[in-house]
Amino acid sequence: MNTLQAVARILKTEGVEWISCFPSNNLIEAVAQEGIRPIMFRQERGAIMAADGYSRMNNRKKFGVIITQGGPGSENCMGGLAQAFADNVPVLYLPGGPAVNQHSVCPSFSPARSYASVAVHSEVLWKADMTASVLRRAFHRLRNGRPGPVLVEIPADVMTQEVPEAAMNYLAPKRMLQAPSASDVKDAVRLLLNAKKPVIWSGMGTLMAEASAELQEFAELTEVPVYCTMPGKSGFDERHPLALGAGSSSTSRQAYRWLQDSDLLLALGSSLTRTGYGQPIPGGKIMIHNTESLEDIGKDYNIEVGLPGDTRLTIQMLIEEAKAQLGTNGRKGKTTVAADIATIKQQWMSEWTDILRSNDVPINTYRVIGELERILDKENSIVTHDAGAPRDSIMPFYTATIPHSYIGWGKTTHLGYGIPLMIGTKLAKPDKFCLNFMGDGAFGMSGLDIETSVRAGAPITTIVLNNGDMATYPGGYPTARELFNVTKMTGDYAKLAEGMGAVGITVTRPGDVAPALRKAQELNAEGKTVLIDIHSNMESRKSRGE
Repeated sequence: MNTLQAVARILKTEGVEWISCFPSNNLIEAVAQEGIRPIMFRQERGAIMAADGYSRMNNRKKFGVIITQGGPGSENCMGGLAQAFADNVPVLYLPGGPAVNQHSVCPSFSPARSYASVAVHSEVLWKADMTASVLRRAFHRLRNGRPGPVLVEIPADVMTQEVPEAAMNYLAPKRMLQAPSASDVKDAVRLLLNAKKPVIWSGMGTLMAEASAELQEFAELTEVPVYCTMPGKSGFDERHPLALGAGSSSTSRQAYRWLQDSDLLLALGSSLTRTGYGQPIPGGKIMIHNTESLEDIGKDYNIEVGLPGDTRLTIQMLIEEAKAQLGTNGRKGKTTVAADIATIKQQWMSEWTDILRSNDVPINTYRVIGELERILDKENSIVTHDAGAPRDSIMPFYTATIPHSYIGWGKTTHLGYGIPLMIGTKLAKPDKFCLNFMGDGAFGMSGLDIETSVRAGAPITTIVLNNGDMATYPGGYPTARELFNVTKMTGDYAKLAEGMGAVGITVTRPGDVAPALRKAQELNAEGKTVLIDIHSNMESRKSRGE
């Protein structure tokens, strides 16, 4: 067999069921011959983002795989790879590359060389007999260490070279879990229990490690409240009395208060990366940090105790140590933390209730979020935001329940991510109602992949907030806006969806939002993709938590 056939055989061995692609690489034919389904997207970035969504749902057990041509195909992939890299999502990217004798000749574009800065592992498959070893290293990095994009570039002339039978000795690498030292766990629990007002900061590592049950047990044992980062939202049930909610640059008042006033922060499954798209952590706190990526400990903050390792194993050790120091029942029922959270939450929500039920025309963005909150069956739905105003509006108010019922994202925030993300998510969870909440600016970046959703048989629902402007910048560019309407945009997005084989629903009255959502659920269940074009206002209010 040649190199492409050998790569396809290994992907089949690894349990790959489908790949996203665009548009020209003979590896697409090779994987199809192995029974792996190729799905062609409308652009390369969307193909990567769909693979990203699939990987998020599978917790390092299955991975999204992307195939593109070399040259311009791979050149178009920067945005998708950068998004997955920033959010620590493991995807496998298999681009074509220039022939070996042209690899270093200008202007040949080497994906492996050019994208090494947004990949956790990047390698060129220089010779056919390297195929098994290169793919073994790739899957090892997908399963272990810092999660992120893994890139294997296949030069054009290597693709057709024959692989010696003796070189096809592929053995799938295993996931290898690591845990922190017992002495560090003991120190961490001692500090936590001695703190006056501690808080748990839970990231996406909690989801990837499938540690939500352990996190709840530990929070209840110690009666320490839990805040979820934007990527970590849904790692802790937000209906729980100890839940503070989640945040981007917007958050709930109870989360803001605890993050500001706490004297100790225990980060679990988080990189603790400083980002303008998340909540800042004030100085002066004792900080304990668990992450699988050892290099993140101490990267942005002074850390009193580092707990490198798998988050579920780490929390299990924390539970046992807390029981050793507190007794079997811990502090259950012995503090006023849950009552204090409930009081602040009630005060905060009382200020937003009328807005979430607003009858304004054009429709208020928060009325749409309020209807999502009231109507969706959260255990059987998966919701995501897009970048900008939709993210900061929905993040504090939509209640995430079970793991992966909400996909939060965005240390780098690429407009249009939500549509392909939800296609990959639907392919991973076909029985879930998958909804993407985006603005009209974001739709322009990926709207044609509505047709991909239809063609792939992955029916999703997209809400487009059609306000005719870029709501994130209501006060920006005053001269450019006044003289040249620089941020204005128009479109009948429901008609566009109809033209791509989906069902378009236009909503102009607040009372029609709920029926449109119910209709979308019915249509998705029938296998039809839906776009709801909501004529909305330029809502600029955000819940900062103050």
